[in-house]
Amino acid sequence: MPRGSGAGRSGPHQDPRMPGSRAAPQESRLDTSLGTTRENLETSFLNRLPPGGPGCARKLSLNLRNQQGTRRNVKSSFLTDGQTRSKEPLSRALKLLSPEKVKDPQLDSPEEILWTTRTDGRVRLRKDPSCSQVPYTVHQMFCKTLDKYGNLSAMVYKRQGMWERISYFQYYLLSRKVAKGFLKLGLERAHSVAILGFNSPEWFFSAVGTVFAGGIVTGLYTTSSPKACQYIAYDSRANIIVVDTQKQLEKILKIWKNLPHLKAVVTYREPPSKKMPNVYTMEEVMELGNEVPEEALDSIIEAQEPNQCCVLIYTSGTTGNPKGVMLSQDNITWTAHHSSQAGGIRPSEVQQEVVVSYLALSHIAAQFYDLWTGLQWGAQICFAEPDALKGSLLDTLREVEPTAHFGVPRIWEKIMERIQEVVAQSGFIRRKMLLWAMSVTLEQNLTCPNSDLKPFTTRLADYLVLAKVRQALGFAKCQKYFYGGAPMTTESQHFFLGLNIRLLPAYGLSETSGPHFISSTYNYQLYSAGRLVPGCRVKLVNEDSEGIGEICLWGRNIFMGYLNMEDKTREAVDSDGWLHTGDMGRMDANGFLYITGRLKELIITAGGENVPPVPIEDAVKMELPIISFAMLIGDQRKFLSMLLTLKCTLDPDTSDPTDNLTEQAVEFCQRVGSRATTVSEIVDKKDEAVYQAIEEGIQRVNMKAAARPYHIQKWTILKRDFSISGEELGPTMKLKRHTVLEKYKDLIDSLYQGQNK
Repeated sequence: MPRGSGAGRSGPHQDPRMPGSRAAPQESRLDTSLGTTRENLETSFLNRLPPGGPGCARKLSLNLRNQQGTRRNVKSSFLTDGQTRSKEPLSRALKLLSPEKVKDPQLDSPEEILWTTRTDGRVRLRKDPSCSQVPYTVHQMFCKTLDKYGNLSAMVYKRQGMWERISYFQYYLLSRKVAKGFLKLGLERAHSVAILGFNSPEWFFSAVGTVFAGGIVTGLYTTSSPKACQYIAYDSRANIIVVDTQKQLEKILKIWKNLPHLKAVVTYREPPSKKMPNVYTMEEVMELGNEVPEEALDSIIEAQEPNQCCVLIYTSGTTGNPKGVMLSQDNITWTAHHSSQAGGIRPSEVQQEVVVSYLALSHIAAQFYDLWTGLQWGAQICFAEPDALKGSLLDTLREVEPTAHFGVPRIWEKIMERIQEVVAQSGFIRRKMLLWAMSVTLEQNLTCPNSDLKPFTTRLADYLVLAKVRQALGFAKCQKYFYGGAPMTTESQHFFLGLNIRLLPAYGLSETSGPHFISSTYNYQLYSAGRLVPGCRVKLVNEDSEGIGEICLWGRNIFMGYLNMEDKTREAVDSDGWLHTGDMGRMDANGFLYITGRLKELIITAGGENVPPVPIEDAVKMELPIISFAMLIGDQRKFLSMLLTLKCTLDPDTSDPTDNLTEQAVEFCQRVGSRATTVSEIVDKKDEAVYQAIEEGIQRVNMKAAARPYHIQKWTILKRDFSISGEELGPTMKLKRHTVLEKYKDLIDSLYQGQNK
């Protein structure tokens, strides 16, 4: 089915409310609610184009008219060469709309340093001869997209149960309106616009508009406390904060007096409950933008260089205050092109990719994947509902049917657990059929992972069973399944391989603007972190006898530096420009990277043994399907111990863990002879059957260990699973080990009182 006007695959006629329908899309209410009709959008755009001349400008005017189906007359000077030109200074607009006329900032500027800690600083780009893309800005990237994909759907979002669309032309014009509105509100160059809200078209307009206006995009997690918001808004010198709900507005109102640079707050999903000074709706901001001449915005855009900062990504702060990772325009445009291309993301002239946006855009993974990669290749971004992670994501996936999907490991694990619960409740025959299909498919995918020739039994299993499961998940048309942000357990990888879903890893950091290593459907190795993105470099330092060393990275995607943190920047980037990641890994003969742990997470026992915790934790979860989290303890201790949590259901409103065990956990209890259905029943009564089964599973893991120092000698079960609200998990559900050690210090100390087991 078509994914937008003018591109995509053909298919049967569908309900016009669906994102992929052939029927004329619902007119975007953003246009009408902002007092901006499609005709006005076209007029304002055409009036800015040079009255003649070849290239991008003429194509933009023609494509916009074709897209909207207008038949009104347009001056012939917009359509042909050699006509009398207006006396207005239109040469600037032509230059802005011609990304081919990009200059290399290193030819015209004296910057020699590879890093800076100032948002108004510039850096020398790390160019590799094998990938000599000319640097260009975000605006120039957008112009290329308009030239190719201007009439395609850029965004699809739901309002009052109906799917509505915004084309790339409208996206561009609305971003300009927001940019001018922000300038009117007082946005200063190299100051930030902080965005505190769930994924939406307004998030994208605000981000792109900020860059156009010379500001810096800074995302705030919706789960952040007022104190956390204050730290980032103060550190980034936020002039404007954009919020989506009254709840988020109240956070900012509490801290406004502590933010000397803050001039205005903008709301977009829920209007303020009452009129307040310097608090505006997005509609009001766009109206204010009409007071700023287009030429004023053009001059700001024209002055921008690729080696200037445009994005701030704040690290999760698991070991102290968050660090502001400064990304340049070249970091964004280069990575959006090359990393996504290495991952098999296709340009829309081949196939318009359809992506569901639901993960926090304040994190580099989602922002890179949804916002910047989508803009680079003309993808259609479909916004999930704000309660996506509380259950509605599955409904969105079924309606949208994405062609590519990204999730952090914990999201994939939750999908796996949900499937397991459904299977446990299914009838005997259906359950046996699925288990058979998954078994034969997993065996084939493990023994011949890169073979396109599937035995008849495997093809039959997929046709009769697995294709229907994928369809039920909304993955009927999905070709690429990515994950990143944390390690994926072997259990999860095997489970999805059994469904004929190959989870493709990407490895990178906020400091690498996204992926530095990535996998694709044709470039994949099970358990690896992917292969190097062309144009990037890697080296391992301080390698041991097994070839494991610290992973150091170099390339055009390496960040500019940490904002206001020179000491931290010097720690991370050496004199030759190599980023020291703190991650440990090894490379195989085919260039695939394998992550073995983090330097800071490496457990060094009192006996001097170096123990990477993740492989042992992974092994425990494989042996014991009742376990949700397993965290190894033992740094500077005489032996290893472990904290365990049990799989439990989540509260549908808060997403906090409840006391009730999941279906899979209950099934485990029944299998070992326990009637427990809650965590408290097991922990408070020390359920003998469950504790014995866990001890036996731990012993099986110990039997496979390389040596006795790697044995888990003591363990305990916590009364509550780890969560974001409990502060054991970060916003992307990554385990905050330092916080866990502090929170459960007394319990951990009790494990080491007395003698060894």
